[in-house]
Amino acid sequence: LPNAWLFMLVWVVGGLYALLGAIAVAELGTMLPQSGGQYVFTRHALGDYAGFIVGWSDWLSTCGTVAAVAIVVGEYSSALFPAMMRWTSATFGGLASSMPLAEFQTNAIAVFIALFFGLLQWRGLRWGSGTQNITSLAKTIALFALVGACFVLGGKHQEVAIPTAAATLPSGMAFFFAMVFSLQAVIYTYDGWTGVVYFSEEVRNPGRDVPRALFGSILLIMVIYLLLNLALLYLLPISRIAGDEFPAGTASNLIFGRYGDTVIRSIMIISMLSCVNACHMMATRVMFAMGRDRLFTERAATVNRGGTPTVALAASVFVAVLFIVLGKQFGKVIEALAFFFVANYTLTFTSVFVLRRTEPDVPRPYRSWGHPWTTGLALLGSIAFLFGAIWGDLHDHKFSSLYALGLLVASYPVYRISKYLSARP
Repeated sequence: LPNAWLFMLVWVVGGLYALLGAIAVAELGTMLPQSGGQYVFTRHALGDYAGFIVGWSDWLSTCGTVAAVAIVVGEYSSALFPAMMRWTSATFGGLASSMPLAEFQTNAIAVFIALFFGLLQWRGLRWGSGTQNITSLAKTIALFALVGACFVLGGKHQEVAIPTAAATLPSGMAFFFAMVFSLQAVIYTYDGWTGVVYFSEEVRNPGRDVPRALFGSILLIMVIYLLLNLALLYLLPISRIAGDEFPAGTASNLIFGRYGDTVIRSIMIISMLSCVNACHMMATRVMFAMGRDRLFTERAATVNRGGTPTVALAASVFVAVLFIVLGKQFGKVIEALAFFFVANYTLTFTSVFVLRRTEPDVPRPYRSWGHPWTTGLALLGSIAFLFGAIWGDLHDHKFSSLYALGLLVASYPVYRISKYLSARP
């Protein structure tokens, strides 16, 4: 999008979509305060298979997020500490002969991170939640500090836009596809706002705390991302941002000089470690809930003394590590993550309508503000996004959304096998 207003509009639209979604999810989270996230809602409203689809895709995409983020942490760590490469070459040079040494080191760091945070959570809920609180606070402080530095220190280092021919704005369907493509990245970035509903059983007062956590987290995330992007626009022309794979790094270099790369990579590592820990916790709760409902092995509902579902955690960590090891082949799954997220939201928003009709008298400590209009708008936006993603992929000969559909179709035989195994004595 070659226009600063459209660039910011995409971030605003992504935030408003998340906010509309939170209005709907808050009702479900207080009506059904059970661990497991959106799987719980769709299974209750639409039946076992619909719940399994959401649980299957949510679990896979969350494990995939762990892998993707851990790999980036590995890449950034290798760049920050070049001495690691010499040590890796001397220690594992022979073992790493089947792949480039840099890729081997990145994957090794990523696997270590996935295992390390898995072991922290194995200790119990206090360790997992305590780690999350620390990393989230550090991430928030670091991002606000970066934004402040951009505005306070960046005035002397602003890049001047070189006059060029005005970029032609897309129109018609081209504009629609450009917006959908941009929203794919934005929605993936915003995702995580549903985090509290994965732990509703562990919240003391779900009727009060679930809505507060949902709305509070979304508003905080919106403020951070909007301020961060305004800071980038303050320092860099939109043409530079559009052609830069990592504009935050470019902005950091302008402000901090030769230390800029170190500063921004350190901030990003803190942010991503928080994401790894949170995704481990969420993936574990999805599998725990499916095991308890006998849509997966019942062992997945086994909890240790610390309150951690150990079998579910072990399976989630294993799949994340498997995705890391698969490397480039796993890239197709990464491209499909935003499609997974929105597909799950679509079924979740549908569940609000279904439960309002089938269970109107069930207590709802929080009722969706503006329903059915707000819920309907979120649902229509989700459907439009999914159709736009599929159509755009076909038009551009890309198949990320089709890979997502393929994995959803593959859920049916897995569902039948799980039901068969669960029914056996």
